[in-house]
Amino acid sequence: MLPGQVAFAAAHYRVAILQPWETDAAEQLKQLNPDMTVLCYKCLSSTRSYEPGPVYSSGVSFEEADAVDPDGDTWFATRLDGSRIEWERYAGHWQMRVWDPAYQRRWVENVVEELKGSPFDGIMADNDVFDDYYGIRPPITDAPDMAALRLALGGLVRLAGDALNAIGKLLVPNIAESRREPGRWAEHAAYGGGFEEVWLGYSPVDLFDPVTAEAQLSQAAGPGISILRVPTDGDDAHPNFSYGLSAFWIFGDGRGAYSATAHDDYSRLQYAPELDWQLGSPRTAVKGRNHAWWREFEGGFAAVNFNSDGRRRRRVRVPRGMVDVDGRPAPAWIVLPAQRGVMFRRAR
Repeated sequence: MLPGQVAFAAAHYRVAILQPWETDAAEQLKQLNPDMTVLCYKCLSSTRSYEPGPVYSSGVSFEEADAVDPDGDTWFATRLDGSRIEWERYAGHWQMRVWDPAYQRRWVENVVEELKGSPFDGIMADNDVFDDYYGIRPPITDAPDMAALRLALGGLVRLAGDALNAIGKLLVPNIAESRREPGRWAEHAAYGGGFEEVWLGYSPVDLFDPVTAEAQLSQAAGPGISILRVPTDGDDAHPNFSYGLSAFWIFGDGRGAYSATAHDDYSRLQYAPELDWQLGSPRTAVKGRNHAWWREFEGGFAAVNFNSDGRRRRRVRVPRGMVDVDGRPAPAWIVLPAQRGVMFRRAR
């Protein structure tokens, strides 16, 4: 991170996820904003052959895994013909034997040792996968299907979470598609929180239908810190920004952290003024009908319409005394188009 980026992030963000070698930036962020949660990136599922070290984005480096048994490929996952598995679309990422107890132990030992005494509050553990996103194409050696990998990753999360918590650090996995497996989010987020990379949709134009979107809503309430990212095209004025932020407040009381970015665009400092709003404690319970939801807070109001059919607009009453982002009085009623959200704050 550049110095200007560090100062901006400390002023506007609740959570930062940095590369594990960015310790200087982590220290600066904690100095500028001691309440900020600063995590370093670690991949649960792969190692990267292009990283020079000595600090790596994986728990086990390519060189270390290669040195264990270069002939037997002890820690590298292999296809049935014995070849290693390089991820599709991500050159230099190699699938690891995440079910191997020796690999799991070494992954945890390395990460715990690295984080002892570090400025990081913990790790964001990426690729806690659910489906085959990278061309693994099971069956592979010792893993007949993706269910086997999911089961193994659950075990690695528990092992790493216990060990990191024991030294006062957090584990926040990127928990893929937890809505498809009851209890998955709560179990994997139990060691510090969870990251939902596709909050309310897969892409700027591929948002979830209302039933699917509503299946994610409990993620906003924890346990731990919930980091929720909505897909946009990279423009901070994209309507998905306010769509996801409204839901973040309605269903999570504004706890945790929120982001809205383009695909794999995590280095740019995304921002909208509403991101800084503190709506305060809820004045009402969550209210709604027909997939439209709203809630009043001590400091404002938020409403969202999860309907995906463009004909299903929803009319919502706005409490008195609210203003929009430009300070203009809010209307008494708003009509929300499908897959849109809105926030107002109380006039000062």
